[in-house]
Order: sequence, then C-alpha cells, then structure tokens
Amino acid sequence: MDAKRIIKKVAVLGSGVMGSRIACHFANVGVQVLLLDIVPKDAPPGDKKARNKIVNDALDFALKSNPSPIYLKSFAKRITTGNFEDDMPKIADCDWVIEVVVERLDIKQQVFETVEKYRRPGTLITSNTSGIPIHLMAEGRSDDFKKHFCGSHFFNPPRYLKLLEIIPTKDTLANIVDFLMEYGAKYLGKTTVLAKDTPAFIGNRIGVFSIMSVLHYVEQTGMTVEEVDKLTGPVIGHPKSATFRTNDVVGLDTMVHVANGLYQNAPDDEARELFKVPAFVDGMVKNNWLGSKTGQGFYKKEKGDGANQFYALDLKTLEYKPSQKVKFGSLETTKAVDNLRDRLKILVAAKDKAGDFYRSTFYQLFAYASNRIPEIADELYKIDAATNAGFGWELGPFEKWDALGVEDTVKAMEAAGNKPAQWVYDMLAAGAKSFYKVEDGKRLFYDIPSKSYKIIPGTEGLILLNNLRETNTVWKNSGTTITDIGDGILNLEFHTKMNTIGGEVIEGINKAITLAETGYRGLVISNEGANFSAGANVGMIFMMAVEQEFDELNMVIKAFQNTMMRIRYSSIPVVIAPHQMALGGGCEMCLHADKVVAHAELYMGLVEFGVGLIPGGGGTKEFALRLSDELQDGDVELNNFRDRFLTIGQAKVSTSAYEAFEFGYLKKGRDVVVVSRDRLLAEAKRQCLQMANEGYIQPIPRGDIRVLGKQALGLGYVGANTMYSGNYISEHDVKISQKLAYVLSGGDLSQPSMVSEEYLLGLEREAFVSLCTEKKTLERIQSILTGGKVLRN
Repeated sequence: MDAKRIIKKVAVLGSGVMGSRIACHFANVGVQVLLLDIVPKDAPPGDKKARNKIVNDALDFALKSNPSPIYLKSFAKRITTGNFEDDMPKIADCDWVIEVVVERLDIKQQVFETVEKYRRPGTLITSNTSGIPIHLMAEGRSDDFKKHFCGSHFFNPPRYLKLLEIIPTKDTLANIVDFLMEYGAKYLGKTTVLAKDTPAFIGNRIGVFSIMSVLHYVEQTGMTVEEVDKLTGPVIGHPKSATFRTNDVVGLDTMVHVANGLYQNAPDDEARELFKVPAFVDGMVKNNWLGSKTGQGFYKKEKGDGANQFYALDLKTLEYKPSQKVKFGSLETTKAVDNLRDRLKILVAAKDKAGDFYRSTFYQLFAYASNRIPEIADELYKIDAATNAGFGWELGPFEKWDALGVEDTVKAMEAAGNKPAQWVYDMLAAGAKSFYKVEDGKRLFYDIPSKSYKIIPGTEGLILLNNLRETNTVWKNSGTTITDIGDGILNLEFHTKMNTIGGEVIEGINKAITLAETGYRGLVISNEGANFSAGANVGMIFMMAVEQEFDELNMVIKAFQNTMMRIRYSSIPVVIAPHQMALGGGCEMCLHADKVVAHAELYMGLVEFGVGLIPGGGGTKEFALRLSDELQDGDVELNNFRDRFLTIGQAKVSTSAYEAFEFGYLKKGRDVVVVSRDRLLAEAKRQCLQMANEGYIQPIPRGDIRVLGKQALGLGYVGANTMYSGNYISEHDVKISQKLAYVLSGGDLSQPSMVSEEYLLGLEREAFVSLCTEKKTLERIQSILTGGKVLRN
C-alpha cells in the first residue's frame, strides 16, 4: 500500500441511487465527501438552492431510506453537495474522484474531460460502472489520468454488500491498484476483488449466470416461484430473499440489463444462450412488473380485510395467485443438519424434485465458473469471493464444489452433460483433490499455473476461527469452543442456535476464564456465526416458568449474573467482539467486558421488555451503574435517568455500532469500532494483548453506585401511567415499567444513596423472576417462540 497516500476528501460525481449511498459510506468511515450532480433545467444562475435541487433531493431520499445508508445521522454533515457547473473546481481539493453518472460511455467521457481540467496530478480517479469497459472511458485522457484511473465497482447497497471490484487497465499503476485493494478492505470494510476488464466483471458475470440458469430451468420444468425461493435461500447458504424476492428488491430491469449486456458483449461465451431472458420475463418487463419499485414483480402485496395479502406470479399464465407454502421431503430431512457443507451433500443426492433442481443448477454453475478461468480471473478464489460478497452467499461455486467432493462431482457433471474446464482434470491428475485446504491456520487455494496451493492474498494478517479450530482447540462442549489464537490469548466462540446463551454457554465462559487465568494472558469472546448472540435461551426460561420451578429459575438467573460479573472482575483482560445481532444477554455480556471491539454493523439492544421482562443478566444493574457515573445535581440526573429508562423500556436496538454509543450500550473512550468484519478478531486480539502488556489490574467490585431512590422511582411511575392513559402502552407494560424503574432507582429509598452491585443484582433478579410468574409475560414469550412476533397484551 502507498504509505504516503491519505484519503481525507472524496468527490462523488453523480447522486443517484448508487452515488448518494457511496457518498454516505465514505462519510461513515470519517471521510469528507463532495457530492455533485447536474443542474436542473431552467435553474437560474446564482440560485444555489434551485441549482442543487437534484443532488440535495437525492441525498435526502437516501438518508430517509430503510435500511439506512449511514451509520449515524450526524455523519451526513461530512457530505457537502454541489453541482457540475458551479462546483467542479472543488475537486482539486479531493484525494479521490469517483464517477457514478448514468451508464452511457459518451456521458462518462464528457465528465472525465471536465474532471481532467480540475483534478490535481496524482489524484485517484475511478468509475463505478457495472459494465462499460474501463479502458474505453480512459481514451483520450492524459498519461497521469490513465495511470491513476481504474474501475471501482461497488455493489448496491454499498453499506451492506461487501463486494468492491477493482478493475485496472493496462495503464493503471500497480501501486494504485494495491492501494485501492487495501484501502477498500481495511477502511471501507469491503471484500476487494481484483477483476479483469471483461463484461460484467466477476460478481455479476457469475451471479447473473446463476440466476439465468435458474430462470431457464423454471421455464423448462414448470416449477413455481415459491418452490424456487424455498430451494435457493438459507437452506443452501443464500440470503432469505433467495432468487425471485432478490430480483424484486434489486429490480427486474436491472437483472435484464446485465443479462442483455452479457448476451451482446460476450459472443464467445459457451453459455451465451442462457443470457437470453425467458418469455415470462419479457412479459413482466412489458407489463412494468419490475418488483418493489413498481409495486409488483414476482410477488405483490395487497391490503385486504385488515391484513396484508401476499401473492406470487404464476409464470405460465402471468396471473397472480395467493402465495403458497411449499415443502420438500429432502429439505425436511436436513432441518437438523446445521453444517452447510454436510447439508449440501444430502440435498444434491436427494431423489426428489429438489435434488433434480440442485444437480442441474449446481452442475451448470460449476462448469461455467471453471470455464471463466482465466477469462475473468486467473485465480479461483476471486470467483468465490465475488459471489459471496456481492450476492450474500456463504459458499461460492468452488467452495460448494469442494463440499460435494470435487472428483465425484466431476463424474456426475460429465454424466449430466456439464463437463468442466480442462484445468480441473489437470488439478485432479496432479494429486490435488480440493480447491482449498487449511495449513497452519491459513486457508490456501489451488493455484492453477503453478499446480500448487498458495495463501489467499490479503488474508495473511487475519485470524479466522474456521482455519484454527481443527488444530488449536483447547476445550469444547456442545455449545462452545475455546481456541488458542496465539500470543497467550484464548478465544471463546458460541455455536448454539442463533448463538443463544444457555447452560452450555455459561459453562464455556467460566471454563475459558479459568483457563485464561491459569495459563494464558487474556480472553476474547467472538464467533463467526451469522450473529454474535440473539440473547438468553428464552425457551428454557419459558419451560421453567410454566412448570413453576421458580427457585430453579432464580438459581439459573443468578448463575448468569455471576458469570457476567466474572467477565467484569476476572484477573485477565476480557475483550468482546460482537457483530450483527447482540441482543438481550448478548448485549449484557458486552456491558461487562473490559473492552468491546465492535463491528460497525452492530444491532445491539436490551430487548427483554418485548417478552414481558427486564434485563436480568446484569443489564439493568449495569445501566444503573453507568447512570451513577454520569450523575450530576439537579435536573440532569433525572434527564439521564429518563434516557436510561426509555432505552430499556422501549427495547431500543442500535442500527450500527455508532448508534450503540448513543444508546449507552458502548462506552465512549473505551470501546472501538471496526468496519471490516474480517479484521474484527485480529483487532480484538490486539486490544486484549495490549491491555495485558500494559499490566492489567484486576478491577474491584463496585460499592459506590449512587441511586436516586423514590425521586427517580416516582418519575418512572408517572411516565408509565401517562403512557398508559394515552393508550400508548398496555396495563402489563405499566407493571414491567414499574419493575424496571424500581431496579434502576435502587428501590424505594427515601433519598439518593450509595449501593453495591450485588444489591442491584438482587433487585434485578427478584424483578425478573416475579415477572416470570405473570401469565401475560408467558404469553409474550410463547408468541416469540412460536411465531417470532412481539405480542403487546
């Protein structure tokens, strides 16, 4: 990476759906952004508001969209808007200029001609095109422009989809490519993939082929929209939106545009005919049934009889019918199989309709991907990286193939008429039986030219548990694994369903701390699951409450509290690295860490109120403790109390790690945010090691927590009753609110007093168990367990 190059300010040219959201993501990571677009027709000179209307409206629309493109609303202040006619000279102050205008070569060339007039020599200049050849855009530009120019293809939405394809031309300087690859990965949190300047690059070339393969299979076999989405979602490690819902979200016109472009621009592609859109897609486009943007696509939703009615398109008749739930015998047999690779083997071997579908579409995909080397990439790992990061797959084509067994699958592919590329046969003949393997904690890929395995570039400094588990496991039980991640640091990971916290996780935490205290220097708690933790195992709590085993329940809650306190007061540093969901008990665990190293995409919250409870694993206590540390005299005390009370009472969940600071879940000056998910564990280990090296001192339990007593308790009671009078909350919500206020205020003490953590934990536990005796609380828990819905009774 070019050590001297620093990105302080970026210009984004074009404020459409992609441009405005790319601008937001640069603002997310602390970069100042200049966002420009065209001047509206007839906008008078000097009228800044009128001349910037297009760009301002676009940015405003982006900021109001859901999911939000910005980590925190205040970050939008880092974006300055303007227009091409008045403000283009300002790009002279920018370190990187990104073009995101309409997908027309002539317009892009005009923009670059203007850019060249004002950019400083050496400034990075890239295009976000999804398909126009990169080299054509640079024609006629200066040597300095060409040396610093390449493609930088973000996937939509840029905040959430990890793929960033870097596409150089023959003139692009090598150090510029290296810089963009590392900057994208390290600072933007992207999976950066070096792509060749070929039609649709890598991600869309393979991803759209996979979609088109499915569409043609459906046309031939008559499978329904619902059947395909059942087969192409989470069961195979793809997103919930699967195939047809994804098309509705992205827009059918977008998919058709890419498919048509590939048909026209890849004349030598052996699968070219598959890029011709089926007749039913043509019919949908003519009807303007493009998905969410037009109100209907493969699915549509209508309101009727007080509830939403969902319909799916019959692809034969192009008529909408009520959406049907579908079942496949093979899918039922894999429900208990958590390991995706094991599940794929069962599904592909199935002798039913689902098995036929998987064999046909997978074998076509494998053959196609193998034939794209070296056309679109020289190394196979790039194809997997691009599809996984761009389309949200857990396993790319070669990873799926590995899971099924390369050699046996090749034979099955041949029998099905999908013979792979010759290099696959050469690989097998050379004695290499898989596309990937793990050695010394590092993942290696098969390098075709050298016929040997090499480490995946850019992963040298990463710590990935999947690569260490086989050789570095220290201890495990049914729900946790403790791994030695080097330099005296242990890692504890959960692998229960949704990483919920039950007895096995509590045992694992205590075992990890004991091991770390006796033979290591520190502990990190992190995992590579879809979510850090969805919280405590409420199913277990429900069963104990239904059976009225309240003494046992009290003991379980006390064990949970004691474990959280052990995290806080162990003799070694404990760093927790959450990502995605960290709810309920998962949030409480983080509240007790010495330091939290959070992934930027963190959805953290104390959500127990939604199931008729208050946080019982030390969360309410911790909010009272943090409130004490914030307290001042007078109204500020009650304002802070109100904020803490409402955060729990409204079950607020952060939409990013930065918002978790605003809600008080993370501590400013202590906790840190990492944008790159891949680098999260390495940073957590570094922070843990640093604390150990600096001479970690075991904390002393707190006995100096200032609580407000009746003064704050009254505020909580009045607030709850006011909300009830206005029909905002139910009678049961009032009861929960009163319990919450009682614990947060330290009970009905006559005046502000100093109390201990154990005192507050006792109040918290008593309130939690008492709420478990309430019929309406049990109804709420049951609603979550059976239907995943919050019940307000």
